[in-house]
Amino acid sequence: MPETVLDIEDVGKQYRLGEIGTGTLSHDLKRWWSKVRGKGDPFARVGEENAREVAGGDFVWALRDISFRVKRGEVLGIIGKNGAGKSTLLKLLSRVTRPSSGTVKARGRIASLLEVGTGMHPELTGRENIFLNGAILGMTRPEIEAKFDEIVAFSGCAKYVDTPVKRYSSGMKVRLGFAVAAFLEPEILIVDEVLAVGDAEFQRKAVGKMKDVTSEGRRTVLFVSHNMAAVSSLCTRAVVLSNGRLTFDGSPDDAIAHYLSASAEDFRHEGFTDRKGTGHVKVEDVGIAGAAPGIPPQTGSPFSLRFTLSNPMNIPAPDIRFDLRIDDAAGQRVAWLSNTLSENTVPQPAREIAFEVEKLGLNAGKYYVTFYLEVRNEVSDWVHNAFSFEVSEGDYYGTGKPVPLNQSNILIDFKVAYDV
Repeated sequence: MPETVLDIEDVGKQYRLGEIGTGTLSHDLKRWWSKVRGKGDPFARVGEENAREVAGGDFVWALRDISFRVKRGEVLGIIGKNGAGKSTLLKLLSRVTRPSSGTVKARGRIASLLEVGTGMHPELTGRENIFLNGAILGMTRPEIEAKFDEIVAFSGCAKYVDTPVKRYSSGMKVRLGFAVAAFLEPEILIVDEVLAVGDAEFQRKAVGKMKDVTSEGRRTVLFVSHNMAAVSSLCTRAVVLSNGRLTFDGSPDDAIAHYLSASAEDFRHEGFTDRKGTGHVKVEDVGIAGAAPGIPPQTGSPFSLRFTLSNPMNIPAPDIRFDLRIDDAAGQRVAWLSNTLSENTVPQPAREIAFEVEKLGLNAGKYYVTFYLEVRNEVSDWVHNAFSFEVSEGDYYGTGKPVPLNQSNILIDFKVAYDV
């Protein structure tokens, strides 16, 4: 049975909200006296806001009662919304900070790839920065020398390796930083959202390198990402964090389904959470229909999304931009709809808008909708993963042969010709 290399037991991390003392009694008294007179904080940093919103208590738990174990060779995905506690957990595992409660036990050397290019000095050359950055990330000089040529080749910066980094483009800097980190060889590697650096070609190389690292089976990897496709393809197991608590631990695909279903409201619910914008025009209700009202969406059949809008300022339809993004269960965008692509705009105030599809080209499965309303170039209503809907299996091609679910999410009408 594989050895346990990480044992996290009842871990919690508490932070104090509000002000921290200035360090001297006289300065604390000056701050208090300024507050009494309604003045700003005389010791606030330049540019720092003097907001005093009450957050309901002096302390907050960023993590609470987190427990799980990681075996040698596992690739563990950690997913969750922004603010769920992922970065705090990585700081604890990397020993950047200590837990307020519980224990973290690790067996083996831990290396953290939390920010690409950390420690790069603009006045030093690429060659010198490879040694500097490698040392910061925990590599010894012999290790760096042994891998130097591979690092330079992977970064694609061989021509400029003896040029000061201050003359590099931003893309070249992150390529070089990731290249150094990609060749780390610790027993436990912690990776936080680093596969989105560089251009499209380099991102493919980065994902390929991570697949090589995780396929070896010798290294234990903790991988944090909002890219559900990367989590599904790279990880052997995944956990979901929500509001500082562990809510799911299982296979990557099941964890992704749990995360997406938990972050999307059912379309029958009234109102939406986590919305952004002015609210001048906003969505009040959503209706989904297949071939007819009350019939669920089906592959190859008519499909419609109907939105009821709140428009108290009587803003006319041509002044409203309404975009829909449809994502699959892996979080990948499969469709984008927008009223700006239609010529059927009417001058009267918008109270309802419907998007109608004659033949639904989505295969059976669950899909998630993000909507975005803009009024005269200003965000009015924006909700990520606002709701989800299920598409049932249908005969898209009219042949009596449904498309296998593992072949494609998007279906395209086509004909086959022979001996043309």
